[in-house]
Amino acid sequence: MDQLLLFLIPAVPAVVIFVIFVRMSLPSGSAVTIEERLSQFAERPASLEELELQQPFYDRVIKPMVSGMARMLGRLTPAQGMEKLRQQLVIAGNPYNMGTAEFTGARVMAMAILGGVTFFGTLILQAGPMNMLLYTGIMALAGYLLPVFWLRSKIKARQKVILKTLPDAIDLMTISVEAGLAFDGAMQRVADKWDNELGMEFRRAISEMRVGKTKREVLHEMVQRTAVADLGTFVASIIQADQLGVSIAKVLRIQSEQMRIKRRQRAEEQAHKAPILMMIPMVFLIFPSTYIVLLGPAVPKVMNAFGGGGL
Repeated sequence: MDQLLLFLIPAVPAVVIFVIFVRMSLPSGSAVTIEERLSQFAERPASLEELELQQPFYDRVIKPMVSGMARMLGRLTPAQGMEKLRQQLVIAGNPYNMGTAEFTGARVMAMAILGGVTFFGTLILQAGPMNMLLYTGIMALAGYLLPVFWLRSKIKARQKVILKTLPDAIDLMTISVEAGLAFDGAMQRVADKWDNELGMEFRRAISEMRVGKTKREVLHEMVQRTAVADLGTFVASIIQADQLGVSIAKVLRIQSEQMRIKRRQRAEEQAHKAPILMMIPMVFLIFPSTYIVLLGPAVPKVMNAFGGGGL
């Protein structure tokens, strides 16, 4: 009896473990397909139709229609005009990643929307045919020109930011070069410090130099993308110093002083223009109000005096 107990004590746990292992190895009652088993390890790739339906309605329907319409209009537009528009979009920083086709389509849509709204508005108000055509044409023309004014304002705002931050950026580059960094490292320091238009241009220039472009090509392309005269002068001096073997730190120091002088001169120019610009609201707004307050009470007395003398 004791020998039987000695045999059963280790045998029972071994049998239990064996039964559990066999149970786990057997397939479950419900059949599992290969796709279901594979889905446990990797997600099923979405089909092209599902990927297309996941995109927003604008990207699926409106954007292709606008692009097709813009391409059709682009065939009628001279190549010189399209190239000029492309250059303006580049100088503006490619707002909303628009190309020439998207921008042309936006102009056509703005013209159609404003013209259509004006047409139906004059139709509801029962305006005359001539007034209907006049107002519709004016608003359609305004809709076609509004994107152009918006693009020009984007260009001016971007160039203003670059002009404002360029002297400080050159100061930082001067300190970095004098501390022992190379010119590329100084540009990287500016790109890391500022997240503005100039910083993004420096970041793009550094990326292009890393993929194999020469410094001269990269700097010239940066000037073409910004169309800022002061930046062009700075780039020309850097390229000339690099070719002649002049100290970059000395050139940066001179350019920093010149940029600060130019910025002060622009501020003084704006200050001298202020009195002239202030004359417009003074003549059309402040002076008439002053005349009304001062001469208003005397007008009825003058009219009564002349009226009484006439009687």
